[in-house]
Amino acid sequence: MGLFDFAPGREGYYGKYGGAFLPEILHSTVEELREGFRACKTDPAFWEEYRQLMREYSGRPTPVTYLANLSKQLGGAQIYVKREDLNHTGSHKINNVMGQGLLCRRLGKTRVIAETGAGQHGFATATMAAKFGLRCRIYMGAVDVARQRPNVFWMENLGAEVIAVEDGQRTLKDAINEAMRDWATNMADTHYVLGTACGAHPFPEMVSWFQSIIGLEAREQILAAAGRLPDRVYACVGGGSNAIGLFQGFLDDEGVELVGCEAGGFGPGKGMHAARLAYHDASVGVAQGFKTYFLQDEQGNMLETHSVAAGLDYIGVNPILVWLWEQGRVRFEAATDAEVAETLRLVMRTEGLIPALESTHAYVRAVREAPSMRRDEVILINQSGRGDKDIFTVADAIGDEKWKRFITGKAAQYASE
Repeated sequence: MGLFDFAPGREGYYGKYGGAFLPEILHSTVEELREGFRACKTDPAFWEEYRQLMREYSGRPTPVTYLANLSKQLGGAQIYVKREDLNHTGSHKINNVMGQGLLCRRLGKTRVIAETGAGQHGFATATMAAKFGLRCRIYMGAVDVARQRPNVFWMENLGAEVIAVEDGQRTLKDAINEAMRDWATNMADTHYVLGTACGAHPFPEMVSWFQSIIGLEAREQILAAAGRLPDRVYACVGGGSNAIGLFQGFLDDEGVELVGCEAGGFGPGKGMHAARLAYHDASVGVAQGFKTYFLQDEQGNMLETHSVAAGLDYIGVNPILVWLWEQGRVRFEAATDAEVAETLRLVMRTEGLIPALESTHAYVRAVREAPSMRRDEVILINQSGRGDKDIFTVADAIGDEKWKRFITGKAAQYASE
């Protein structure tokens, strides 16, 4: 049985996870979305239209690159990277967004809304809305607005309205809550472009389907580049869309180990991280429309989370990945903020690549494990996004005094105008 071949009466469930737990007001809208998605998924012409759009607009396929310098320096496995950072808008998020844009057009919606953490999904959604001529509103936690201002700048200049969410912890989970409220109020003309493979069915399946383009390409590319399948495949996991996208290319290959890398933050402890499975701090619950593992207390109240990477700073995890984890098919590990800063500098200095802070979590685990592997073994990492968006956070993390002087000078210049 395939990943999305649901048992009778269990549509949208992966084991005991997933489902659709929604207020009654959203039932008809979500059913309309399910029917529209089913029609698109069973229509070969839709997938071909999608692939053509991604080729012509986003520059797919993205390459797989051999990291010769890093492989030599670590002295173990040969390291390859899938370059999703080379997509238009700089991350894997465009894969899902453009697919949902085509679906939105078929549904006749004229307005889109989205949540965003690191801003990459919001940036991609604003881009899609401009391309398709749709009105666009992006919800973003106020904390994330402050630390990802460059992406906010681009979203607004692409024509989107960006709403800084001040409720709760003012991060990604709170942005999702506000987007859900908007959707419930404006169902007739609005499509919610959920950015990750979480939420109520059909979102986990739908986002995974569009993101499967990563794994489909990567499998062919690594066979061509390395002459064999990888021994281990690494991807960061916030909600989990880039991970399930890449992993789908290798799920049936038992010899390929799949490794999800969560945000270890400051390390184990309540409110210190966003590692749901790696630190065994999460428990099963229902929130934001689906059932999965959440960082919550005994009463089901969601805990605070922390990560240097805004896109991984989330309370829950993809229900498909949880099911695969329980089956022993996916291993979960965590990377701390300090490890991420150290590894980012290593990758920049050895390969000239600037992965996003989110993607660097995957690098941390690969860099740690590669030296203990044989030289004829192969690692594949998903570089899900580019790191120039993180310039403020990275500059603070490495204590760059020249950058601080530049920012201080610009602030003084603006204040005097």
